[in-house]
Amino acid sequence: MNKRFIITIDGPAGAGKTTLSKALSEKLNYKYIDTGALYRGIALESKKRGINIDNPDELINLCSGLDIKFIQVNKSLRLILNGDDITEIIRTPEISMLASEISAKPVIREFLLKIQREMAKEKGVIFEGRDMGTVVFPNADVKFYLDASANKRAERRYEEIKLKNCQNYEGVLNDIIKRDENDKSRTHSPLKPANDAVLIDSTSKSIDDVIALMLSYINTLL
Repeated sequence: MNKRFIITIDGPAGAGKTTLSKALSEKLNYKYIDTGALYRGIALESKKRGINIDNPDELINLCSGLDIKFIQVNKSLRLILNGDDITEIIRTPEISMLASEISAKPVIREFLLKIQREMAKEKGVIFEGRDMGTVVFPNADVKFYLDASANKRAERRYEEIKLKNCQNYEGVLNDIIKRDENDKSRTHSPLKPANDAVLIDSTSKSIDDVIALMLSYINTLL
């Protein structure tokens, strides 16, 4: 493939964005960036420091001292915050909900906007997130919006985490619904499809089915 694109994959929690972004990046030999992990990293640090996330000054001070980045270790993307690998410890329900809250803060979004755009200087990158195609990369070459029913998304998320914590399916579903409401109703960069995004409902589709749809669309642009 000679042409290299910036590809965005947006959608709500549990829609399968991470799995599909990783699979698509391997098919295309692209870099994969999980932007939600960046918000989780900041959420983790804010909790650690006892930051009042409703105080913009505290958030500015928090961001000014952060060194947050991804590094590739073999085929695994690791999130490093101030020198520590936090890839695994950010995947808890508590950090997920705090990340949803903190992602609504303009100070945080502005801070990460610059980091994300810096990552896209060389094309051949897939960005997974909530506002990649609408705000961060409005001129992205390819935009997908991935969705699924709340029940299906909760089922998938529960399968991912059931061995790691004691949260039951009903708790996961409630978190999914609450996070949807937070993400879609926030004033700053709400979750919604870009006008030019390709919409894919993955409720009854397999990973292979969705990848085939994505590749079919991308091939029309080559």
